[in-house]
Amino acid sequence: MSKERLSMRKIREVLRLRWVQHRSVREVSRALGVSTGIVSGTVQRATVRGLTWEQAEQRSDEELEQLLYGVRTSAAEERPKPDPLYLHMELKKPGVTLELLHLEYLEKHPSGYRYTAFCDVYRRWLGRQGLVMRQQHKAGEKMFTDFSGKKPWIIDTATGERVEVELFVAVLGASNFTYAEATATQRVPDWIGANVRALEYVGGVPEVTVPDQLKSAVTDSSAYEPGLQRTFAELGRHYAMAIVPARPGKARDKAKVEVGVQVAQRWILARLRNERFFSLEALNERIRELLEELNDRPMKKYGGISRRELFARVERATLRPLPEQRFEPGEWSSTPVGADYHAKVDGHFYSVPSVLAFEEIEARATATTVELFHKNRRVAAHPRSDEVGGSTTDRAHLHPQHRWWADKDPERLCEWAASVGSQVEAMTRAILSSNFHREQAWRSAWGLRELCREYGPERLERACERSLRFGGHSYKNVERILKLRFDEQPLPGDETQERAPIQHGNVRGGEYYIN
Repeated sequence: MSKERLSMRKIREVLRLRWVQHRSVREVSRALGVSTGIVSGTVQRATVRGLTWEQAEQRSDEELEQLLYGVRTSAAEERPKPDPLYLHMELKKPGVTLELLHLEYLEKHPSGYRYTAFCDVYRRWLGRQGLVMRQQHKAGEKMFTDFSGKKPWIIDTATGERVEVELFVAVLGASNFTYAEATATQRVPDWIGANVRALEYVGGVPEVTVPDQLKSAVTDSSAYEPGLQRTFAELGRHYAMAIVPARPGKARDKAKVEVGVQVAQRWILARLRNERFFSLEALNERIRELLEELNDRPMKKYGGISRRELFARVERATLRPLPEQRFEPGEWSSTPVGADYHAKVDGHFYSVPSVLAFEEIEARATATTVELFHKNRRVAAHPRSDEVGGSTTDRAHLHPQHRWWADKDPERLCEWAASVGSQVEAMTRAILSSNFHREQAWRSAWGLRELCREYGPERLERACERSLRFGGHSYKNVERILKLRFDEQPLPGDETQERAPIQHGNVRGGEYYIN
């Protein structure tokens, strides 16, 4: 007689086909897909127990099974049962699988549950838990972020009015370790700042952050390829952290933070309902106190372990270290470059390389720096200035012809003059040391360079000499001499120049007086 047991549905079907339909053993075997031995053994068991079809049909499954096979005794009832809570916590650690945990279980209990039964114990337990524990989150893998729908508030000291603010919440997936703070708005600067402080609070960086598709995080909402807000995307690159927004309308994508928000509302906002705060700083100071209490509260579904203890046990060591420099958010804008190769950002003008004149560039402005980009390549960086209408210029950006003028270095100009000639150098120094306004003196001395380019160094040298001889210490004197070609006339008292004889009818000449 076969000892293999059929399901109760098949047992009843075997008896019905044999006793009511009078089918052969082989026909029943083919119809139910079981061996002939099982069909024969099942009918024989029923016959030995004195059963008829009517009696079998009236009995419950449990009664029929006990009558045919006796009371079921299972070796599994005597074997050590795996602890599903322990398995759940261990599965949060990187690389841990149910197969590995089963092998470790068998090392302690060689006669314990086989793999399928072992997994069934865990899955049955998991199915009875709440939504928070159904998702499997590896330690160090994800941080979920969102704003609370219910808002805290402060009192405006100037008007006495109640002003609602926002509650930002971040939750680590594996440990439920929570961060919360109040922000003035949900706009980009507040959103970015809250994310930075959340990472600093947990003391590390997860592999992925999962925000809701709010406007400060996502510019193009999509279930498949959402467009990230530019500064938020920069934050992800700075921390080497992937940003995977939750899909619109998919609550399970962000179930962890939704539960975290509910917990923050119950254990933080609810306790603030009768308290008054007159600044965001005071409100956040109180929120931090309540946050510490929240992370220290035992979690019933985790066997009384607190968020902080679970974080220290399974998640802290898996987070990547924070970068040395804190992320500094910037505001992006597009702006054209003018003919003077300067771009206007918040009312101030910043230089770019002269070859980019008239091009369109993008500016990223932080609290301390302005960076300028052309076709996604950074072409300039300047300290930020609040001087409206002012300009900041990098000498390296200047066109070569403008570099001398921009430097306004008297010695460099004198060096050039000396390279032309001693009289040009003397005139240059005389102009620079004159009583003119410093800017005007520089302009006059600089004009000699243009005269040199137009008339040549030899003529400029002679013109400067003539002007100095007659006490002229200005650009205009030199320019007039060159235009009227006085530089080609000999200087008075210059004996090196031979005077040409005068040709005139009334002039007799030296020969007339000989003899």
